Amino acid sequence: MKEYKLSQLLEIKNGKDHKELPDGEYPVFGSGGVMRFVNEYLYDKPSILLPRKGSLDNIQYCDVPFWTVDTLYYTVVNEELANPYFLYRYLKLLDLSRLDSGTGVPSMTFDSYYGIKVMLPKIEEQKRIASVLQKLDAKIKLNCQINDNLEAMAKQLYDYWFVQFDFPNEEGKPYKSSGGAMVWNDKLKREIPKEWMASNYTDLFTIGNGQTMPQNEGLVPAYGGNGIVKMVEISNYPACIIIGRVGANCGSIHYSKVPCWVSDNAISICSKNDDWQPFLFYSLKLYNLSKNKGGSSQPLITHEALKHLYFPMSEKHINQFCHIVNELQDLIYSNQQEILKLTKQRDELLPLLMNGQATVNYHLSDD
Repeated sequence: MKEYKLSQLLEIKNGKDHKELPDGEYPVFGSGGVMRFVNEYLYDKPSILLPRKGSLDNIQYCDVPFWTVDTLYYTVVNEELANPYFLYRYLKLLDLSRLDSGTGVPSMTFDSYYGIKVMLPKIEEQKRIASVLQKLDAKIKLNCQINDNLEAMAKQLYDYWFVQFDFPNEEGKPYKSSGGAMVWNDKLKREIPKEWMASNYTDLFTIGNGQTMPQNEGLVPAYGGNGIVKMVEISNYPACIIIGRVGANCGSIHYSKVPCWVSDNAISICSKNDDWQPFLFYSLKLYNLSKNKGGSSQPLITHEALKHLYFPMSEKHINQFCHIVNELQDLIYSNQQEILKLTKQRDELLPLLMNGQATVNYHLSDD
């Protein structure tokens, strides 16, 4: 292991304004990730993207041609001394907030970064470690992409059946597009198929409050308003829908196919028919619950806001839809479990690999 200052390992460059650039194929990175795609790039080699203003814990990495905005630095890495991905992962472990040079909005200068001291192994070892970590990241990313596609398929099916009402009729043709009878429904303020009805929450689900998060770790997913926060020992709800009820994640919607813990910044939605959870999940997403939030000091969703929701309903078609989508949700859940497992393995390995407490077998890095 050898100590370096960051100034020895990379050169920092300023991002630039992108507003006048035409759309294209190259990603534009901001503090929160990719903002858009443009027809020019600032740099075309692997680079660590360092925050200049705002949140200082959002260091990013890009290995394709890209553009960065003016609140984000990009870097030219000396690849004779540092593997870009290895150095990115190393810097992600550091607490940069202690180097904040801003008086109001957190900010970092060139000198603040250049003075950071890092301990690096030889470049060959860095490459081996980076290879293993990138393989884990690639598998995590692939599972996320598969889940995004499965989610899109389920949502598209919901839209066809319960928004456009083009579910298969008795002849296998799309109902509404083929001239199926429609009638006006006052509660839904729209037309629905003739044999359908409007139901509100009392017919379909019960609402429950979350509770303070348990401390002990386990195998049960614990949900906050932004999704799974940790794994705990016990559950406080069966399989259910979780809605963020307060703050920045107010109105966000998540779905757990297994018993889970719902924290006190979320509420639970439990279907009165266990098989109908997917229908409720996509119905609630359609309503954009963030628009139903109240609260004078910060956004807040109450039980009362949910009581006024109505849903188009046909028991036959809900059963058919849920039979199909439950299979997709099983695949999504399986991928989620693998994502959690791989992420945990990666995050536990990271500090050990970075400080030399663990090493990588060269065969593993080439697999």
